[in-house]
Amino acid sequence: MRSLDPRLLRHARQTAVHIGVLVALGTVAAFLIIAQARLLAGAITSVFAPHAPGAKGTVRTAEGLAALTGTIVALAIVLAGRALVAWATEASSYRASAAVKSTLRRQLLGHAVALGPRWLAGGAGREDGASREDGAGREDGAGREDGAGRGEHSTAELVTLATQGIDALDGYFASYLPQLVLAIVIPLAVVAQIGSADLIAGATIALTLPLIPLFGALVGRATQRHTRRRWLALARLSHHFLDVVAGLPTLKVFGRAKAQTQAIRKVTTDYRQATMGTLRLAFLSSLVLEFTATLSVALVAVGIGLRLVYGHLDLRTGLLVLILAPEAYLPLRQAAAQFHASADGLAAAAEVFGVLDKPAPAAGSAAALRPAPDPLAIRVEDVSVTHPGRAGPAPDRIRLRIARGQIAALAGPSGCGKSTLAAVLLGFARPSAGRVIVQDREGETDLTEIDPDDWRSRVAWLPQDPVLFPGTIASNIRLGVPDAAADDVAAAARAAALTEIGLETPVGERGSGLSAGQRRRVALARALLTARPVLLLDEPTAGLDAACEAQVIETLRGLAAAGHAVLVVTHKPAPLAAADRVIRLDLAAEKVPT
Repeated sequence: MRSLDPRLLRHARQTAVHIGVLVALGTVAAFLIIAQARLLAGAITSVFAPHAPGAKGTVRTAEGLAALTGTIVALAIVLAGRALVAWATEASSYRASAAVKSTLRRQLLGHAVALGPRWLAGGAGREDGASREDGAGREDGAGREDGAGRGEHSTAELVTLATQGIDALDGYFASYLPQLVLAIVIPLAVVAQIGSADLIAGATIALTLPLIPLFGALVGRATQRHTRRRWLALARLSHHFLDVVAGLPTLKVFGRAKAQTQAIRKVTTDYRQATMGTLRLAFLSSLVLEFTATLSVALVAVGIGLRLVYGHLDLRTGLLVLILAPEAYLPLRQAAAQFHASADGLAAAAEVFGVLDKPAPAAGSAAALRPAPDPLAIRVEDVSVTHPGRAGPAPDRIRLRIARGQIAALAGPSGCGKSTLAAVLLGFARPSAGRVIVQDREGETDLTEIDPDDWRSRVAWLPQDPVLFPGTIASNIRLGVPDAAADDVAAAARAAALTEIGLETPVGERGSGLSAGQRRRVALARALLTARPVLLLDEPTAGLDAACEAQVIETLRGLAAAGHAVLVVTHKPAPLAAADRVIRLDLAAEKVPT
């Protein structure tokens, strides 16, 4: 954990501007501290030793009173200036914190979208949801595969980072970073002033001052481990709660809901213990730093006192050194103390940068990107995708042609690469070998040369585990076409065999209140409403009864007849029989049903 993470400068330009402002304000604060010490030393000397060098005469004379009055006015101006600098520092810090948090959130969410659904589902090395075919056909959704749970883990971590994690940067920008700048600027200026007034005191402070950051660094290493443990405990807690809430209907069915109480209690206890450990360390570090600074100031004070007694130092210089000495140690002590307030934000920022540093799927050079064509056909030529940790590619050397006016179907066992091939066609995954060619009236274009966002605007995608949002059936269908007319929404619902429930029926979080088959038909209606030339449908008839399945298949035939290119990933016999072309990935060969 670094005190100033250079990645903040790279990902958020506001950080560099903010540091520049803080350096300027810190320099002003250092000069004001020195001016305050000089004024105080002069005023005290004038009262108690009017004939000492540097005194302005006895205060019992009119001239002395006038001179002291001017000193008091000047001191008041300096104090007001310090208050103004402190206010400006805090205001600038909170403004910079808000700007950086907004920038990081946009970058985090934008990069998560660029990484694609396979990364978000935690499926970098596995077929997305490939083992769900048994549970996919169950109306109550009880057959959710374990891979979906792994997907929720990544989603929960992303949500925690985008909310609590980035919000924790307030402590870093508002407290720690300003104090870190002051801890650099003020001690340098103060030690230079003390050294010019008294070389011995300046050397003493210069030798003892490094003890503060040294002990702070030693304690900071332990803080890093505790904070990291606390962050992981919080992430585990978020994951577990999300998993339990998502699987609560299934747990209730099997009478296992109460059994999760003990697991939640254990995760919560781990988080509480990690938090208390971090707090104990923070209190310990404050004790160590305060003790070190107090001893250092006492050492300087003893030296000043002895030399004053023997007449080796004048009173005004001694007072100036004694007033400035604590100011040299104070910023370092406060910076070390504020480090604990910023530890959560720095730990979360490290996680955010871990996401931002993940390479997104390549999409060709900016100069090569072209607008997406209106495809007549899509050809998959010897495409293979290699996953880390797997013995061989999946899919492996696949050849496939998806033409407008036809229904193509992908079939094969779990893990053979069906969903991976769909991710390649969507531009979310890059093939390890082979290429995807888009053919239109102008010629042929490699998919990697097409603008990804433009290409996806021409493809309607039905995932295996569709996501619905709180609202109504109609609002979920309109997600891809927000301004769609009510008649068009109703027509899409009828085409998806979604006729037994009204379009204004409320939908809960993740589609709660609907069966698995109804959620899939809502998502299918959403894809149909977009009327895009290419449809990629993963298990579009899963969870449907025979009548609904027949109606959906008839809709797909109508889309193909209207000139759409349809690719269906399925295991069910009826969609396979309706397809013009069936590709079985386990055989790596193309079969046309008779």
